[in-house]
Amino acid sequence: MRGYPYAFYVALDGNGANGLEGMAGMCLFLYDPASERFAWKIKYYDGVAAGHACSVNPSGKVGFLGNAGQHLMFFDAATLEETGRISTLRFETPDTSLQGSTHVAWLDDETFITAIGRHFWRFRLSDLASPEQLEPHGVFLPHAMKLTHSGRFLCYGAMDDPSRGRRGEARHVGVRDMATGEVSVIKLPATCWHVLPHPSEEVFYAISFRVAPLDRVDWHEWAIAWLKEYVFEIDAETKRVRRHWATGRETPAHINSDITISDRELIFCNGASQSIVLLDLAGFATFRMIDEKPDVGELAQRPREVATQAYDVLARGNIFGNSQHILGMLRASRFSLLDSVYACQLSADQSLLFTANRGLNHITVYDYPSNRVRLRAPMPDLQEFAPGLSAMADPRLGFHHGVLVG
Repeated sequence: MRGYPYAFYVALDGNGANGLEGMAGMCLFLYDPASERFAWKIKYYDGVAAGHACSVNPSGKVGFLGNAGQHLMFFDAATLEETGRISTLRFETPDTSLQGSTHVAWLDDETFITAIGRHFWRFRLSDLASPEQLEPHGVFLPHAMKLTHSGRFLCYGAMDDPSRGRRGEARHVGVRDMATGEVSVIKLPATCWHVLPHPSEEVFYAISFRVAPLDRVDWHEWAIAWLKEYVFEIDAETKRVRRHWATGRETPAHINSDITISDRELIFCNGASQSIVLLDLAGFATFRMIDEKPDVGELAQRPREVATQAYDVLARGNIFGNSQHILGMLRASRFSLLDSVYACQLSADQSLLFTANRGLNHITVYDYPSNRVRLRAPMPDLQEFAPGLSAMADPRLGFHHGVLVG
């Protein structure tokens, strides 16, 4: 890592459309904007599944690969070599295999908090086998979690829960008071998986992640919902929505992933819609967009990727009984047969925006706020790291959530 000011970590889940069922790996992308040099390292881990999100402890030495496979998994932040793992099933069993410790919140270099089953748990890296069980988190399936600016509140999103059948739609987020342990659940009109705190206020943002259950009951094999989307600005102290943004379903803002923020804009990428939306914070109404939708020529160059995407979507449920979801998915994706940007992170000086495009298998660095492409780096094929994979198989690495250090 020496000589590279920026280290962009991206969790990997392989080449399927459903990242909650795939492989588990990490990509480390190093970049020097002065010389335009870059380097990368990629590693997949045996015995771990459904890589989803990553984070690095405050000193930048230890990384965490969050996953939906019920493991806590840690790696050396410089080499990506595994440094430890433990099964969370020894502590609590979830009601569905979709629930895992996908995200953690670091309290210091050694200590972090995460959700397992129906509770929060506090761990120390030096003694993973002896965590402290905390209070129930109160939401359906806890997902992204972040501490607010002061560290006083832990805010967290929630996924829809297949174990609850028809009543599995979450439509809420949670807030934990880190001083008292009090948990509050805030009701919303739409489910929000992902959250981000404001950099200087006790406020956080939650972005709607709207899906539809197949056969009207199956929240495990869900479909992209062709519905309007929301951004909620929530006061963590009063537990109330201060402002919200709503946009028609025609706006390409479906299936968001990473959220980042500048002094002027809330920035979030949308894997289904091939876009990065930049929402004006002052007025909370107007927005800009970076469009990474591939054209027909780009799609024609990726037959294996398109075939895998189409097959995986059709394999999720009864095609005839769920045709409305397939048609809605086509509209939400703007008739593109690939998914797109799942990682986007802004540098601390707000000059560079790092993104990872899952469908096109490349990493792009944009100048911010101009959004001019500064660097676009095609990434290697999955076959280089999964020797048993057929040469004809989909070669995408499976980019998901990312974190930027530097």
